[in-house]
Amino acid sequence: MTSARPDELDGMGSLRRTHACAEIGPDLIGREVVLAGWVHRRRDHGGVIFVDLRQRGALVQVVFRPDVSPETHERAGRLRSEYVILVRGVVDRRSDDTINPDLPTGEVEVSVQELRLLNTATPPPFAIEEETDAEESVRMRHRIHDLRRPPLQRALRLRHELLQATRSTLAELGFLEIETPMLARSTPEGARDFLVPSRLQPGEFYALPQSPQILKQLLMVAGFEKYFQVARCFRDEDQRADRQLEFSQLDLEMSFVGVDDVLDVLEAVTAAGAQAATGAALPRPFPRISYADAMARYGSDRPDTRIQLELVELTDVFRESGFRAFRGAVDAGGIVKCLPIPDADELGRGEIDRLESLVKKELGGRGLAWIRINRDGRWQSPIVKFLSEEERAAIAERAGAAEGTVLFFQADQADKANAILSRLRIDLGRRLGRVDDRAWDVLFVVEFPLFERTEGGEFTYMHQPFVAPLEEDIPFLETEPGRVRGTHYDVVLNGVELGSGSLRNHRSSVQRRIFEVMGYSKQEAEQCFGFLLNALDAGAPPHGGFAFGLDRWSMVLAGAESLRDVVAFPKTQRGQDLLMDAPSEVDADQLKELGIRIAKPRGNR
Repeated sequence: MTSARPDELDGMGSLRRTHACAEIGPDLIGREVVLAGWVHRRRDHGGVIFVDLRQRGALVQVVFRPDVSPETHERAGRLRSEYVILVRGVVDRRSDDTINPDLPTGEVEVSVQELRLLNTATPPPFAIEEETDAEESVRMRHRIHDLRRPPLQRALRLRHELLQATRSTLAELGFLEIETPMLARSTPEGARDFLVPSRLQPGEFYALPQSPQILKQLLMVAGFEKYFQVARCFRDEDQRADRQLEFSQLDLEMSFVGVDDVLDVLEAVTAAGAQAATGAALPRPFPRISYADAMARYGSDRPDTRIQLELVELTDVFRESGFRAFRGAVDAGGIVKCLPIPDADELGRGEIDRLESLVKKELGGRGLAWIRINRDGRWQSPIVKFLSEEERAAIAERAGAAEGTVLFFQADQADKANAILSRLRIDLGRRLGRVDDRAWDVLFVVEFPLFERTEGGEFTYMHQPFVAPLEEDIPFLETEPGRVRGTHYDVVLNGVELGSGSLRNHRSSVQRRIFEVMGYSKQEAEQCFGFLLNALDAGAPPHGGFAFGLDRWSMVLAGAESLRDVVAFPKTQRGQDLLMDAPSEVDADQLKELGIRIAKPRGNR
């Protein structure tokens, strides 16, 4: 039975639920209760029918006995998985041999006197259980069923607790929750905009916000001093496990502050959110590490410092080397670094071959040089014959390379070499158990470069164009822009960046100079950002802020593998909503009203 005639279904009538399933326990024994929920499982044991009733992730056993109510017992025999029911009955203690210690409600059951069938249900496409082997596409197409599963119920409840705690903390700190528009002007912020055509101004477009960055700066100029909101953001970029086309961020901004003031607020909010969502007490104060130090030691600006392995810089050792593979990388402006693995006897040649294949096929590296220092002190590697005694001594000293150590090398441009060794550090650290026992590793990364180079060699912003430079580095904007450090900072939890922020340029002269360094003409800067520059000239206070990625933050705290496991209705990697079948074509009259004509991509017929 997958559906029923209207006359076969019941309304709630005068019955109203008295308790949630999770509330049923020994303190209610002998009391009459009314419960409602979904049939999780039905079992018929010799005339007595047992149903596990599920509601908000909690289960309670309800029992239908023919001697209690023959009619109710007869109707219970027709119940199926996911039927929606309302039951009235008395809470009884289970016999000792039937107590279920795995259920919070497992000491009791409800002896049903009245059953109301509120709705039938089609058979679920997969079991509503803790684990499922259903493909993700099936889960997303049947998202309603997937959301009934305990992991997603817990994840969305955790997200709620996280959000409520952060809202409360910011309110206590004097922040005002202020909404900003969803329809705004398109500005060059890095990712592609989602554009919205204007019916009233034909040929012109709004953009959905990539972030409220400029708008919150305008609020600071307007004198609100402390702002926050839970902002919906939209970026038309490729999808991956920790990125969606639309996402939520906890956005905040403060006036008359320095970096330390903002970091104090971020620490309070991060700690309060983790405590409320998981019960974890994050160790405070949060450690701070500079971007330069993070890249040097870990090859990443979001390091998980629980992994007890660090990288070693060797570029200067090979600056005049006769080993052409390493010397050539240095001459080309690259670096030479190594990842030492002490006491690595378990790393056999087969494992090294696996890592070399990983580097070449997945990480885009040219190869993976390695050296094994055997227990007898002998150096074993195809590259040893190319190294001088001085180079071997320098490697051994810097890497602390004792007997039993295996060293992995990369000689390439800095970004690629660091990315590869960082990935190997995480892979080998976890595989070999080189991880300390801290559940949570939280830190601030500070002092990022203000600029980075494009492939064409021009300067562009590392994070966004409104980051203020460190005060002492402002003179370098005129002479050596590549040396300028920004006031940017990140919060990193367990190797995942929760969000980022900075102090902003409150002086239009500094902001204009940054646009010039990035190649904007005065006319282009005025055309794209004139309203912001005018606002800065209207008396902007020093200000700074931050944006937590709420989805990513929830993912880390929930221990989920993907953002799709902490978002109620996510998109696929191709940006599709399989539940609602979006995106979809629209009516031709709607397009005509907007003055839009669809041009089929070349190759389509």
